[in-house]
Amino acid sequence: MIFGKKNQLVGLDIGSRTIKVAEAVETKSGWAVRKFGSIDIAPGLIEEGVIKDGPAVAEAIRELFHLYNIRQHNVAISIGGYSVIVKNITVQQMPEDQLYDSLHFEAEQYIPFDINDVNLDFQVLGENEQNPNQMNVLLVAAKKEMVNDYVNIIDMAGLNLCIIDIDAFALQNIYELNYTSGGENIALIDIGAGKTSLNILKDNVSVFMRDVSLGCNQINHKIVSMANCSMAEAEDLKLAENPDKITTGDLEEAVSSVVSDWCNEIRRALDFFYSTNPEDQIKHIMLSGGGANIKQFRDLLAVQTAAEVRSINPFEVFEVKNSHLDPAYLQQIAPQVAICMGLAIRRVDDK
Repeated sequence: MIFGKKNQLVGLDIGSRTIKVAEAVETKSGWAVRKFGSIDIAPGLIEEGVIKDGPAVAEAIRELFHLYNIRQHNVAISIGGYSVIVKNITVQQMPEDQLYDSLHFEAEQYIPFDINDVNLDFQVLGENEQNPNQMNVLLVAAKKEMVNDYVNIIDMAGLNLCIIDIDAFALQNIYELNYTSGGENIALIDIGAGKTSLNILKDNVSVFMRDVSLGCNQINHKIVSMANCSMAEAEDLKLAENPDKITTGDLEEAVSSVVSDWCNEIRRALDFFYSTNPEDQIKHIMLSGGGANIKQFRDLLAVQTAAEVRSINPFEVFEVKNSHLDPAYLQQIAPQVAICMGLAIRRVDDK
């Protein structure tokens, strides 16, 4: 296998509505964005992280790389949704090689799938605070069928898959590169087209994660029922300043009802976290994904959670080193690019 200069990888974020690609390089003066591009795919090709039409997705990826002249073929992707389980567990202190051998037994207690149907990985987080004879371990399980589907489409696209990350971890990595938490608990919330991911960080360590099937497509479905239009038309209407097939009032009502559901679900997830961590109040929430651009959502979430709510800017510490990339455009779409940029900073020899 021949790797690119300095083990560089291309970040490839395969979403259910849009596929994004980014190249980032680390220079002596800091990080820089070399290339970024995106392409929309037809509704239904990917649903809740499950690939329904592999050849069509692979063709879209090939077209994306061609459109933006991406020559590097070593890629990092990420997965998420209900086929991926992330759990913080506590086990007896033991060497990592021994832990790996006992992982299947430990995982069966926490994974709601047949253990033979999943790929397992783990990260030792350190000694348990309450019991020095135990250690905290981050356990990750992903259904083999789902992983194989993503491996296959990358192969069909003619690319070299080097890393499969988890959506929430890619978001966490780009957050930590661009921001400092100041020792406070942070909730990272990604509102995508078909799902919402919540990741709570304590001292830059993930202590709680949850995925729910809520996303921006809900707004589109509301618009479809109101305007009797297609999903593609609904997306255009949602973003239009003066929509022609639906009144501004109806559009605001559609958005308002959906974001209210989002806030209620997030509030329930936070209440569950607080039930076991009553002292760990969250004062700061960082949003990413398409939902981060909806002001109604940001304002309502701030009220319901009593937290400061901001949209992430994954380009905060990046210099733009491409005359074809408009910095104003990058700022506009920044929250939707966070996972892609989190993948772009990965390197071949990362764990």
